[in-house]
Amino acid sequence: MKRLTSFCASLAIVLTLVAAAQAELKLPAMFTSGGVLQQGIAVPVWGTADAGADVSVAFAGQKKTAKAGSDGKWVVKLDALKKNAKGDTITITSGDSKIEVKDVLVGEVWFCSGQSNMEWTVGGSIVPKQFKEKIDSLSMIRHIKVPHVKAGKPAADFRGAWQSCSSKTIRGFTAVGAFFAYQIQKELDTPVGLIGCNWGGTRIEPWIPTAGYASVKELDAKKLRDKSSMNNGMVAAVQPYAIAGALWYQGESNGNEGESYYLKKKALVQGWRSTWGQGDFPFYFVQLANFQGPNANPAGGGGWSKLREAQLKAIRNIPKTGMAVITDIGAARNIHPRNKFDVGRRLALWALANDYGKKDLVYSGPLYKSLKVDGGKARLSFDHVGGGLLAAKKSSEQSIDPPKPVEKLGGFAIAGADKKWVWATAVVDGKDIVVSSPEVKKPVAVRYGYSMNPVKANLYNKEGLPASPFRTDDW
Repeated sequence: MKRLTSFCASLAIVLTLVAAAQAELKLPAMFTSGGVLQQGIAVPVWGTADAGADVSVAFAGQKKTAKAGSDGKWVVKLDALKKNAKGDTITITSGDSKIEVKDVLVGEVWFCSGQSNMEWTVGGSIVPKQFKEKIDSLSMIRHIKVPHVKAGKPAADFRGAWQSCSSKTIRGFTAVGAFFAYQIQKELDTPVGLIGCNWGGTRIEPWIPTAGYASVKELDAKKLRDKSSMNNGMVAAVQPYAIAGALWYQGESNGNEGESYYLKKKALVQGWRSTWGQGDFPFYFVQLANFQGPNANPAGGGGWSKLREAQLKAIRNIPKTGMAVITDIGAARNIHPRNKFDVGRRLALWALANDYGKKDLVYSGPLYKSLKVDGGKARLSFDHVGGGLLAAKKSSEQSIDPPKPVEKLGGFAIAGADKKWVWATAVVDGKDIVVSSPEVKKPVAVRYGYSMNPVKANLYNKEGLPASPFRTDDW
């Protein structure tokens, strides 16, 4: 009897192992009907099947084959695809099993991540007339949302499905992503896929993969709580889906940081690029908007000023990154600016100029470059001057209209070697700004918009893009 019991137990274990090794032909949520595949690069397609089974994937005249491993997992790579706005079917077969993924477009796919301002939907945003009128003709814009999940190890899949843009679905799309896609689709006449992988109120640490922490020696990941949990539960479930790049809007939950946020941003970018296995794809992000009350102290330095400085440092030191400045559209009492149209448009300018061949496009507002002291005045030079510098102002933070010129520049402070800051007069002089104050005979440093809510800051280029806040000192 004991031998029979032992035999039955052994047989049960063997049957369990056999059953575990056998998996029905299955695709992850990224490969549901109505999706968008990335054009111009190799495109991974993956899933599960019976262990050792042969699998074939047919799409756009290509046929690729693979053999499922002992764990049932398989992957193929389609050769670079050409743009297709009409839709085609991916056919996956293995033995007697077949899956058809229909209405699949080929165009540009962007990964939209961060906290609540990226998760914020079109339904809660200001929707301009020109967008409203075209919603039902924007079916080439598609969106898939990744649910909120934390995990201790990388997830293989999630529950979700692609949606096509229409008046019935658009309200649930990420607003920043949707307005970004609108600009890209309008300029390039191409399908755009948006992967909404975001979670309100989150810090940056859980989004960073282990490989990202390992790539930045200055970070001691052991001291960080909740690290990599959302990368594991959400981002990993999307990878290695082929993308054009990533859009990122986050920082409010790390708002008391400075240099440490820069290091974490570096770890995030390098980590995602490493784990995606797709090289240095573009990473464009949003600098934090103005928020809460203004600071009457010309020295500034409170609230999010140092975090914005860290974001500015990121675009100067991390390759293929870009930053949309939005300190002109925030609201003192609302951490979620409703004008997401300008945010998406300004991000799209970076992509159009740097990735899509629009070389003559002015895609950034003025970024501080250098300071030269001449007598009692400080002369500031900038990159991204565009057609020229000017003082301007939007009619309101909710307005999507371009800013209108005003008489005087504001938001500049100046100090001498004594480090005593005073508000300064600033004037446009050619492509430079000249800053001075009768209270500072020998200026040493200048600050601009260096506070939580820099309401006086109003420097733009003539293309209507605002200058990033900055300081020339390291005090």
